Amino acid sequence: MAYDDKRGRRGHDQSTEEKQFDERVVNIDRVARVVKGGRRFRFRALVVVGDHKGKIGIGISKGSDVTTAVSKAVEVAKKNFVNIGIIKGTLAHEAEAKVSGSHILIKPAAPGTGLIAGGTVRTVLEVTGVSNALSKSLGSSNKINTAYATLAALQSIQPRSKWLTAQVESKKSRTGTVDKSTVKTEIAGVKQ
Repeated sequence: MAYDDKRGRRGHDQSTEEKQFDERVVNIDRVARVVKGGRRFRFRALVVVGDHKGKIGIGISKGSDVTTAVSKAVEVAKKNFVNIGIIKGTLAHEAEAKVSGSHILIKPAAPGTGLIAGGTVRTVLEVTGVSNALSKSLGSSNKINTAYATLAALQSIQPRSKWLTAQVESKKSRTGTVDKSTVKTEIAGVKQ
């Protein structure tokens, strides 16, 4: 909806405009830069932006005040969107990733389980649109590295068809041949 301000300029009313993405502030830190006269303080924001349909971005930015830092971080996150494959509210298979000292393990879960995850991992999974999953943080609790490790784990998840093909190929390489009935039972087991 357009409106005129006191000076006669046209603009859009941001409050009535529906937000397309869910923006979550994960962490805000006060950081300092030491200069000759003392310390200069700024704020660093870690923001996760997603659409609950498998599209997610993570952004970090600094600003002189909190609102500036958050708005800049949102812009960074929107520039770095990635798509994640979600199947019926969960993941196709388990995934693991390590970024710096953070080590994250994410597993799919049955419908009704909910998100069993803590802190940063939970926020990233919620914004992505995953509603049933299990996770464990095995390394550092640094929020920035944990967020990026979670994103790396989600990106490593292959679509279901590629994953099934890889499973069948690995079985072929181990045994030499694959029985068709075995493959059918494995596929049926994965669909559950």
